[in-house]
Formats: sequence, structure tokens, C-alpha cells
Amino acid sequence: MPSRYSHTRIKRDKAGFRAYITTMYPDIPIEDDDVFMYPTAGDRLETLAFSFYGDTSLWWIIAKANGINGKVALDPSIEIRIPQNVTDILDKFTQLNKYT
Repeated sequence: MPSRYSHTRIKRDKAGFRAYITTMYPDIPIEDDDVFMYPTAGDRLETLAFSFYGDTSLWWIIAKANGINGKVALDPSIEIRIPQNVTDILDKFTQLNKYT
């Protein structure tokens, strides 16, 4: 599993101090093959990412698709969208975060 920071660029100032450059995430439009579901009690973004994608580090795809920021547990009364076009999303993510 790749590190969640594997695409995060690092910048150094004149004194040599490191700073991470902001990671950019692509917009994820609704697609016909998206899955809509209600999470069960105790579901978390990373557990759903593992269930649907086989990789916990892809939790951000579900979060971005649903406008979820800073939440750990999911509300079972709110339907969420699970994008299925992961390859396209990861390609867009890579393009946005290419080293320049």
C-alpha cells in the first residue's frame, strides 16, 4: 500500500527547511456505475475503501465524492456514493500532483 504522502511534493526554503506542498484532489463527478449505499454503524471511510477498492489508502476518493471533511465515523442515516471509476480518478490525481 503506498503512503498517503507518496504524491505530496516537498519544498525546501533557503535555510533548508522542508515544507509539504498542498496535495490537489480531482473533482469526482457522478457516473452511471457509482454505487449508492447507507453505511452501517461503525463504518469508516477506510473500511469502505478496503471493501470496494481493496486499499484503505483510497479513503479520500469516497470522502471527496461525498464532500466529507474531518469525519471519522459515517452516519448510517445518510446515503453515500462510492465511485467505481477509480483508475480514472487516480489518473486525474496523478496529473494534478505531477512534479514540476
